[in-house]
Amino acid sequence: MASLTGRGSPEVSAPTKMSDVRDVRPLVIAALVTGLVTFAVGVLAIDARATYGARVTADEPQYLTTALSLAEDFDLDISDEIEERAFLPYHEINLNQQTIPLNDSGQRISPHDPLLPLLLAAPMGLGGWQAAKAGLAFIAALTAAGTVALAVRRYGVRPGIAGLVVSAFFVSPPMTAYATQVYPEMPAAACVVLAFWALTAPTLRRREQATIIFAVVALPWLAVKYAPVAAVLTLGMLWRSSRRERWWQVGILTLAGIIYLVVHRRIYGGWTVYASGDHFIDGEFLVVGNNPNYVGRTRRLIGLLVDRGFGLIAWMPGFVLALPALAWFVARRSRMWPLVVATIAAGWATATWVALTMHGWWWPGRQVVVILPLVIVAVAMLADRLSTVLAATLASALIAVFAWMW
Repeated sequence: MASLTGRGSPEVSAPTKMSDVRDVRPLVIAALVTGLVTFAVGVLAIDARATYGARVTADEPQYLTTALSLAEDFDLDISDEIEERAFLPYHEINLNQQTIPLNDSGQRISPHDPLLPLLLAAPMGLGGWQAAKAGLAFIAALTAAGTVALAVRRYGVRPGIAGLVVSAFFVSPPMTAYATQVYPEMPAAACVVLAFWALTAPTLRRREQATIIFAVVALPWLAVKYAPVAAVLTLGMLWRSSRRERWWQVGILTLAGIIYLVVHRRIYGGWTVYASGDHFIDGEFLVVGNNPNYVGRTRRLIGLLVDRGFGLIAWMPGFVLALPALAWFVARRSRMWPLVVATIAAGWATATWVALTMHGWWWPGRQVVVILPLVIVAVAMLADRLSTVLAATLASALIAVFAWMW
């Protein structure tokens, strides 16, 4: 058995090793090319204006200003950056501060979870807002490459097909939009890809379990709205683990949850970051809306896909293949298909009933980017079987890229 696995066995011959290298080479090439293409198309949008008088808008300047504070002051207090108007290079007009003074000294902390600013702090400090956006584009490239690897190694898609399909979606909006728009969507999508790489491994060893825990813990620190997705990933890990392993997994995640709540309570003054926001002075949970109409929001189940302005299909027609691809994915009982469906459902449900709006001051599709790599893998699997699906995906990408560049 050792000679078959190659684990530390001197019996494995050189030809076998060379064969392994040749087998992995197409995957490496496909992932590398996909990542480079994703990065190249993403950085084209760095200098584009988000609105009149601003390179970034809505929540983006909040993330960048917090990243600048972390780089220069090593804290989350942006009151001095606001006073000094340090945001002018990327937001020439007055900044919507979004915050309230948290104490007598006038401390202001942006009502956005801190992991994204922490990721952007180094590039922001070294090269300003352009470098921060380039850093996000690099994360998008890694996410695209990881999606190719997931499709090939875990779901048997041919490397060339996987590379073409993943590239087609990642150079199209909304994926390419969030390669440079300063929101936590792409890092969250990267966490989901990373978690599924581990969850779909043949054996769930300690390394895979640690990887899943890392992704699960990171998601709420990117944004609390990703907690339902993180919960589904946790259930998937517990499902695949032994009873003995579940004890220490639950222990670590419980400790991580306590730390999350204590830190937010002490820094932001509430259980979530929204406690420090000026829009939520009557209660942090107003972030989901004041007397929300959940029945009315149900229309988003379809609207997120087909809405004329904010639907995925309007900007990337290839997403019309999502439902048949997922149906085929389930019908052939693909690896971990219940978990894939549950994760997509959790993200879609959050965008449907929890998000304040789907028509926000951001690029369409923002709320579902976190789970779209899983949808793209399903489309890649179908494209590997049907050449017409591949052709339709590539043709859709041409339309989407033209619309995005325009």
